[in-house]
Amino acid sequence: MNCIIVDDEPLAREELQSLIKELSPLEVLASFSNALSALDFLKTNEVDLIFLDIEMPKLSGLEFAAQTSEQTLIIFTTAYAQYALKSYELDAIDYLLKPIDTNRLEKAISKAISYKKLLSESTKNTFEGSTKEFLMIKSERRYYKILFKDIRFIEGLKDYVVIYTQRQKLITALNLKTIHQKIPSEIFLRVSKSYVVNLSFIDSFDNHTIYIDEFEIPIGEVFKQDFVNKYTGGTHLQ
Repeated sequence: MNCIIVDDEPLAREELQSLIKELSPLEVLASFSNALSALDFLKTNEVDLIFLDIEMPKLSGLEFAAQTSEQTLIIFTTAYAQYALKSYELDAIDYLLKPIDTNRLEKAISKAISYKKLLSESTKNTFEGSTKEFLMIKSERRYYKILFKDIRFIEGLKDYVVIYTQRQKLITALNLKTIHQKIPSEIFLRVSKSYVVNLSFIDSFDNHTIYIDEFEIPIGEVFKQDFVNKYTGGTHLQ
């Protein structure tokens, strides 16, 4: 799996490239000081993953991400936390704040490698149907019966969804809006553009994040009040 780095800060590019080589098997194809040069590179090169800064001259990382291929994964790297929710609207794999923590970077790379593998294996995956108690999907030439009560959360990833159960995660070629319409609303709630959660698996939450086991799930602003009302039963929180 290969990657490129796009960041207008030379030291940030050098440090990130050094960490990537130290922590992962990723091949760093190139690094760029601006998004326009990176766009030119993408015209003639296949890139699996982009480490992308946000605030850059001429073309921002968010604008650049909107122009990339559906097959290219993105990890944002920035000093500004306020862009986090916007980044997930662009189907980013992860969002790393500078200075980048090595453990978080390693986790983000592992997630990207895992998703790339899932996407490559999902060509023939299809959604087969649902009942009041379970979903049926086909994954890697097998049929899976997934009980609603076993689903912790569902993540939208471009034109796919990743279903996280208590024992495994499965991917199918279906968008999040469609699968959300096929699962019981009394159990599941959409909390951002990219996530639907099973309310019974939530450990805790704060103003921006839901915590389920080791996972941190962002809460979108337009979904926040509905989530708080439904999860707390309308309890007033300070």
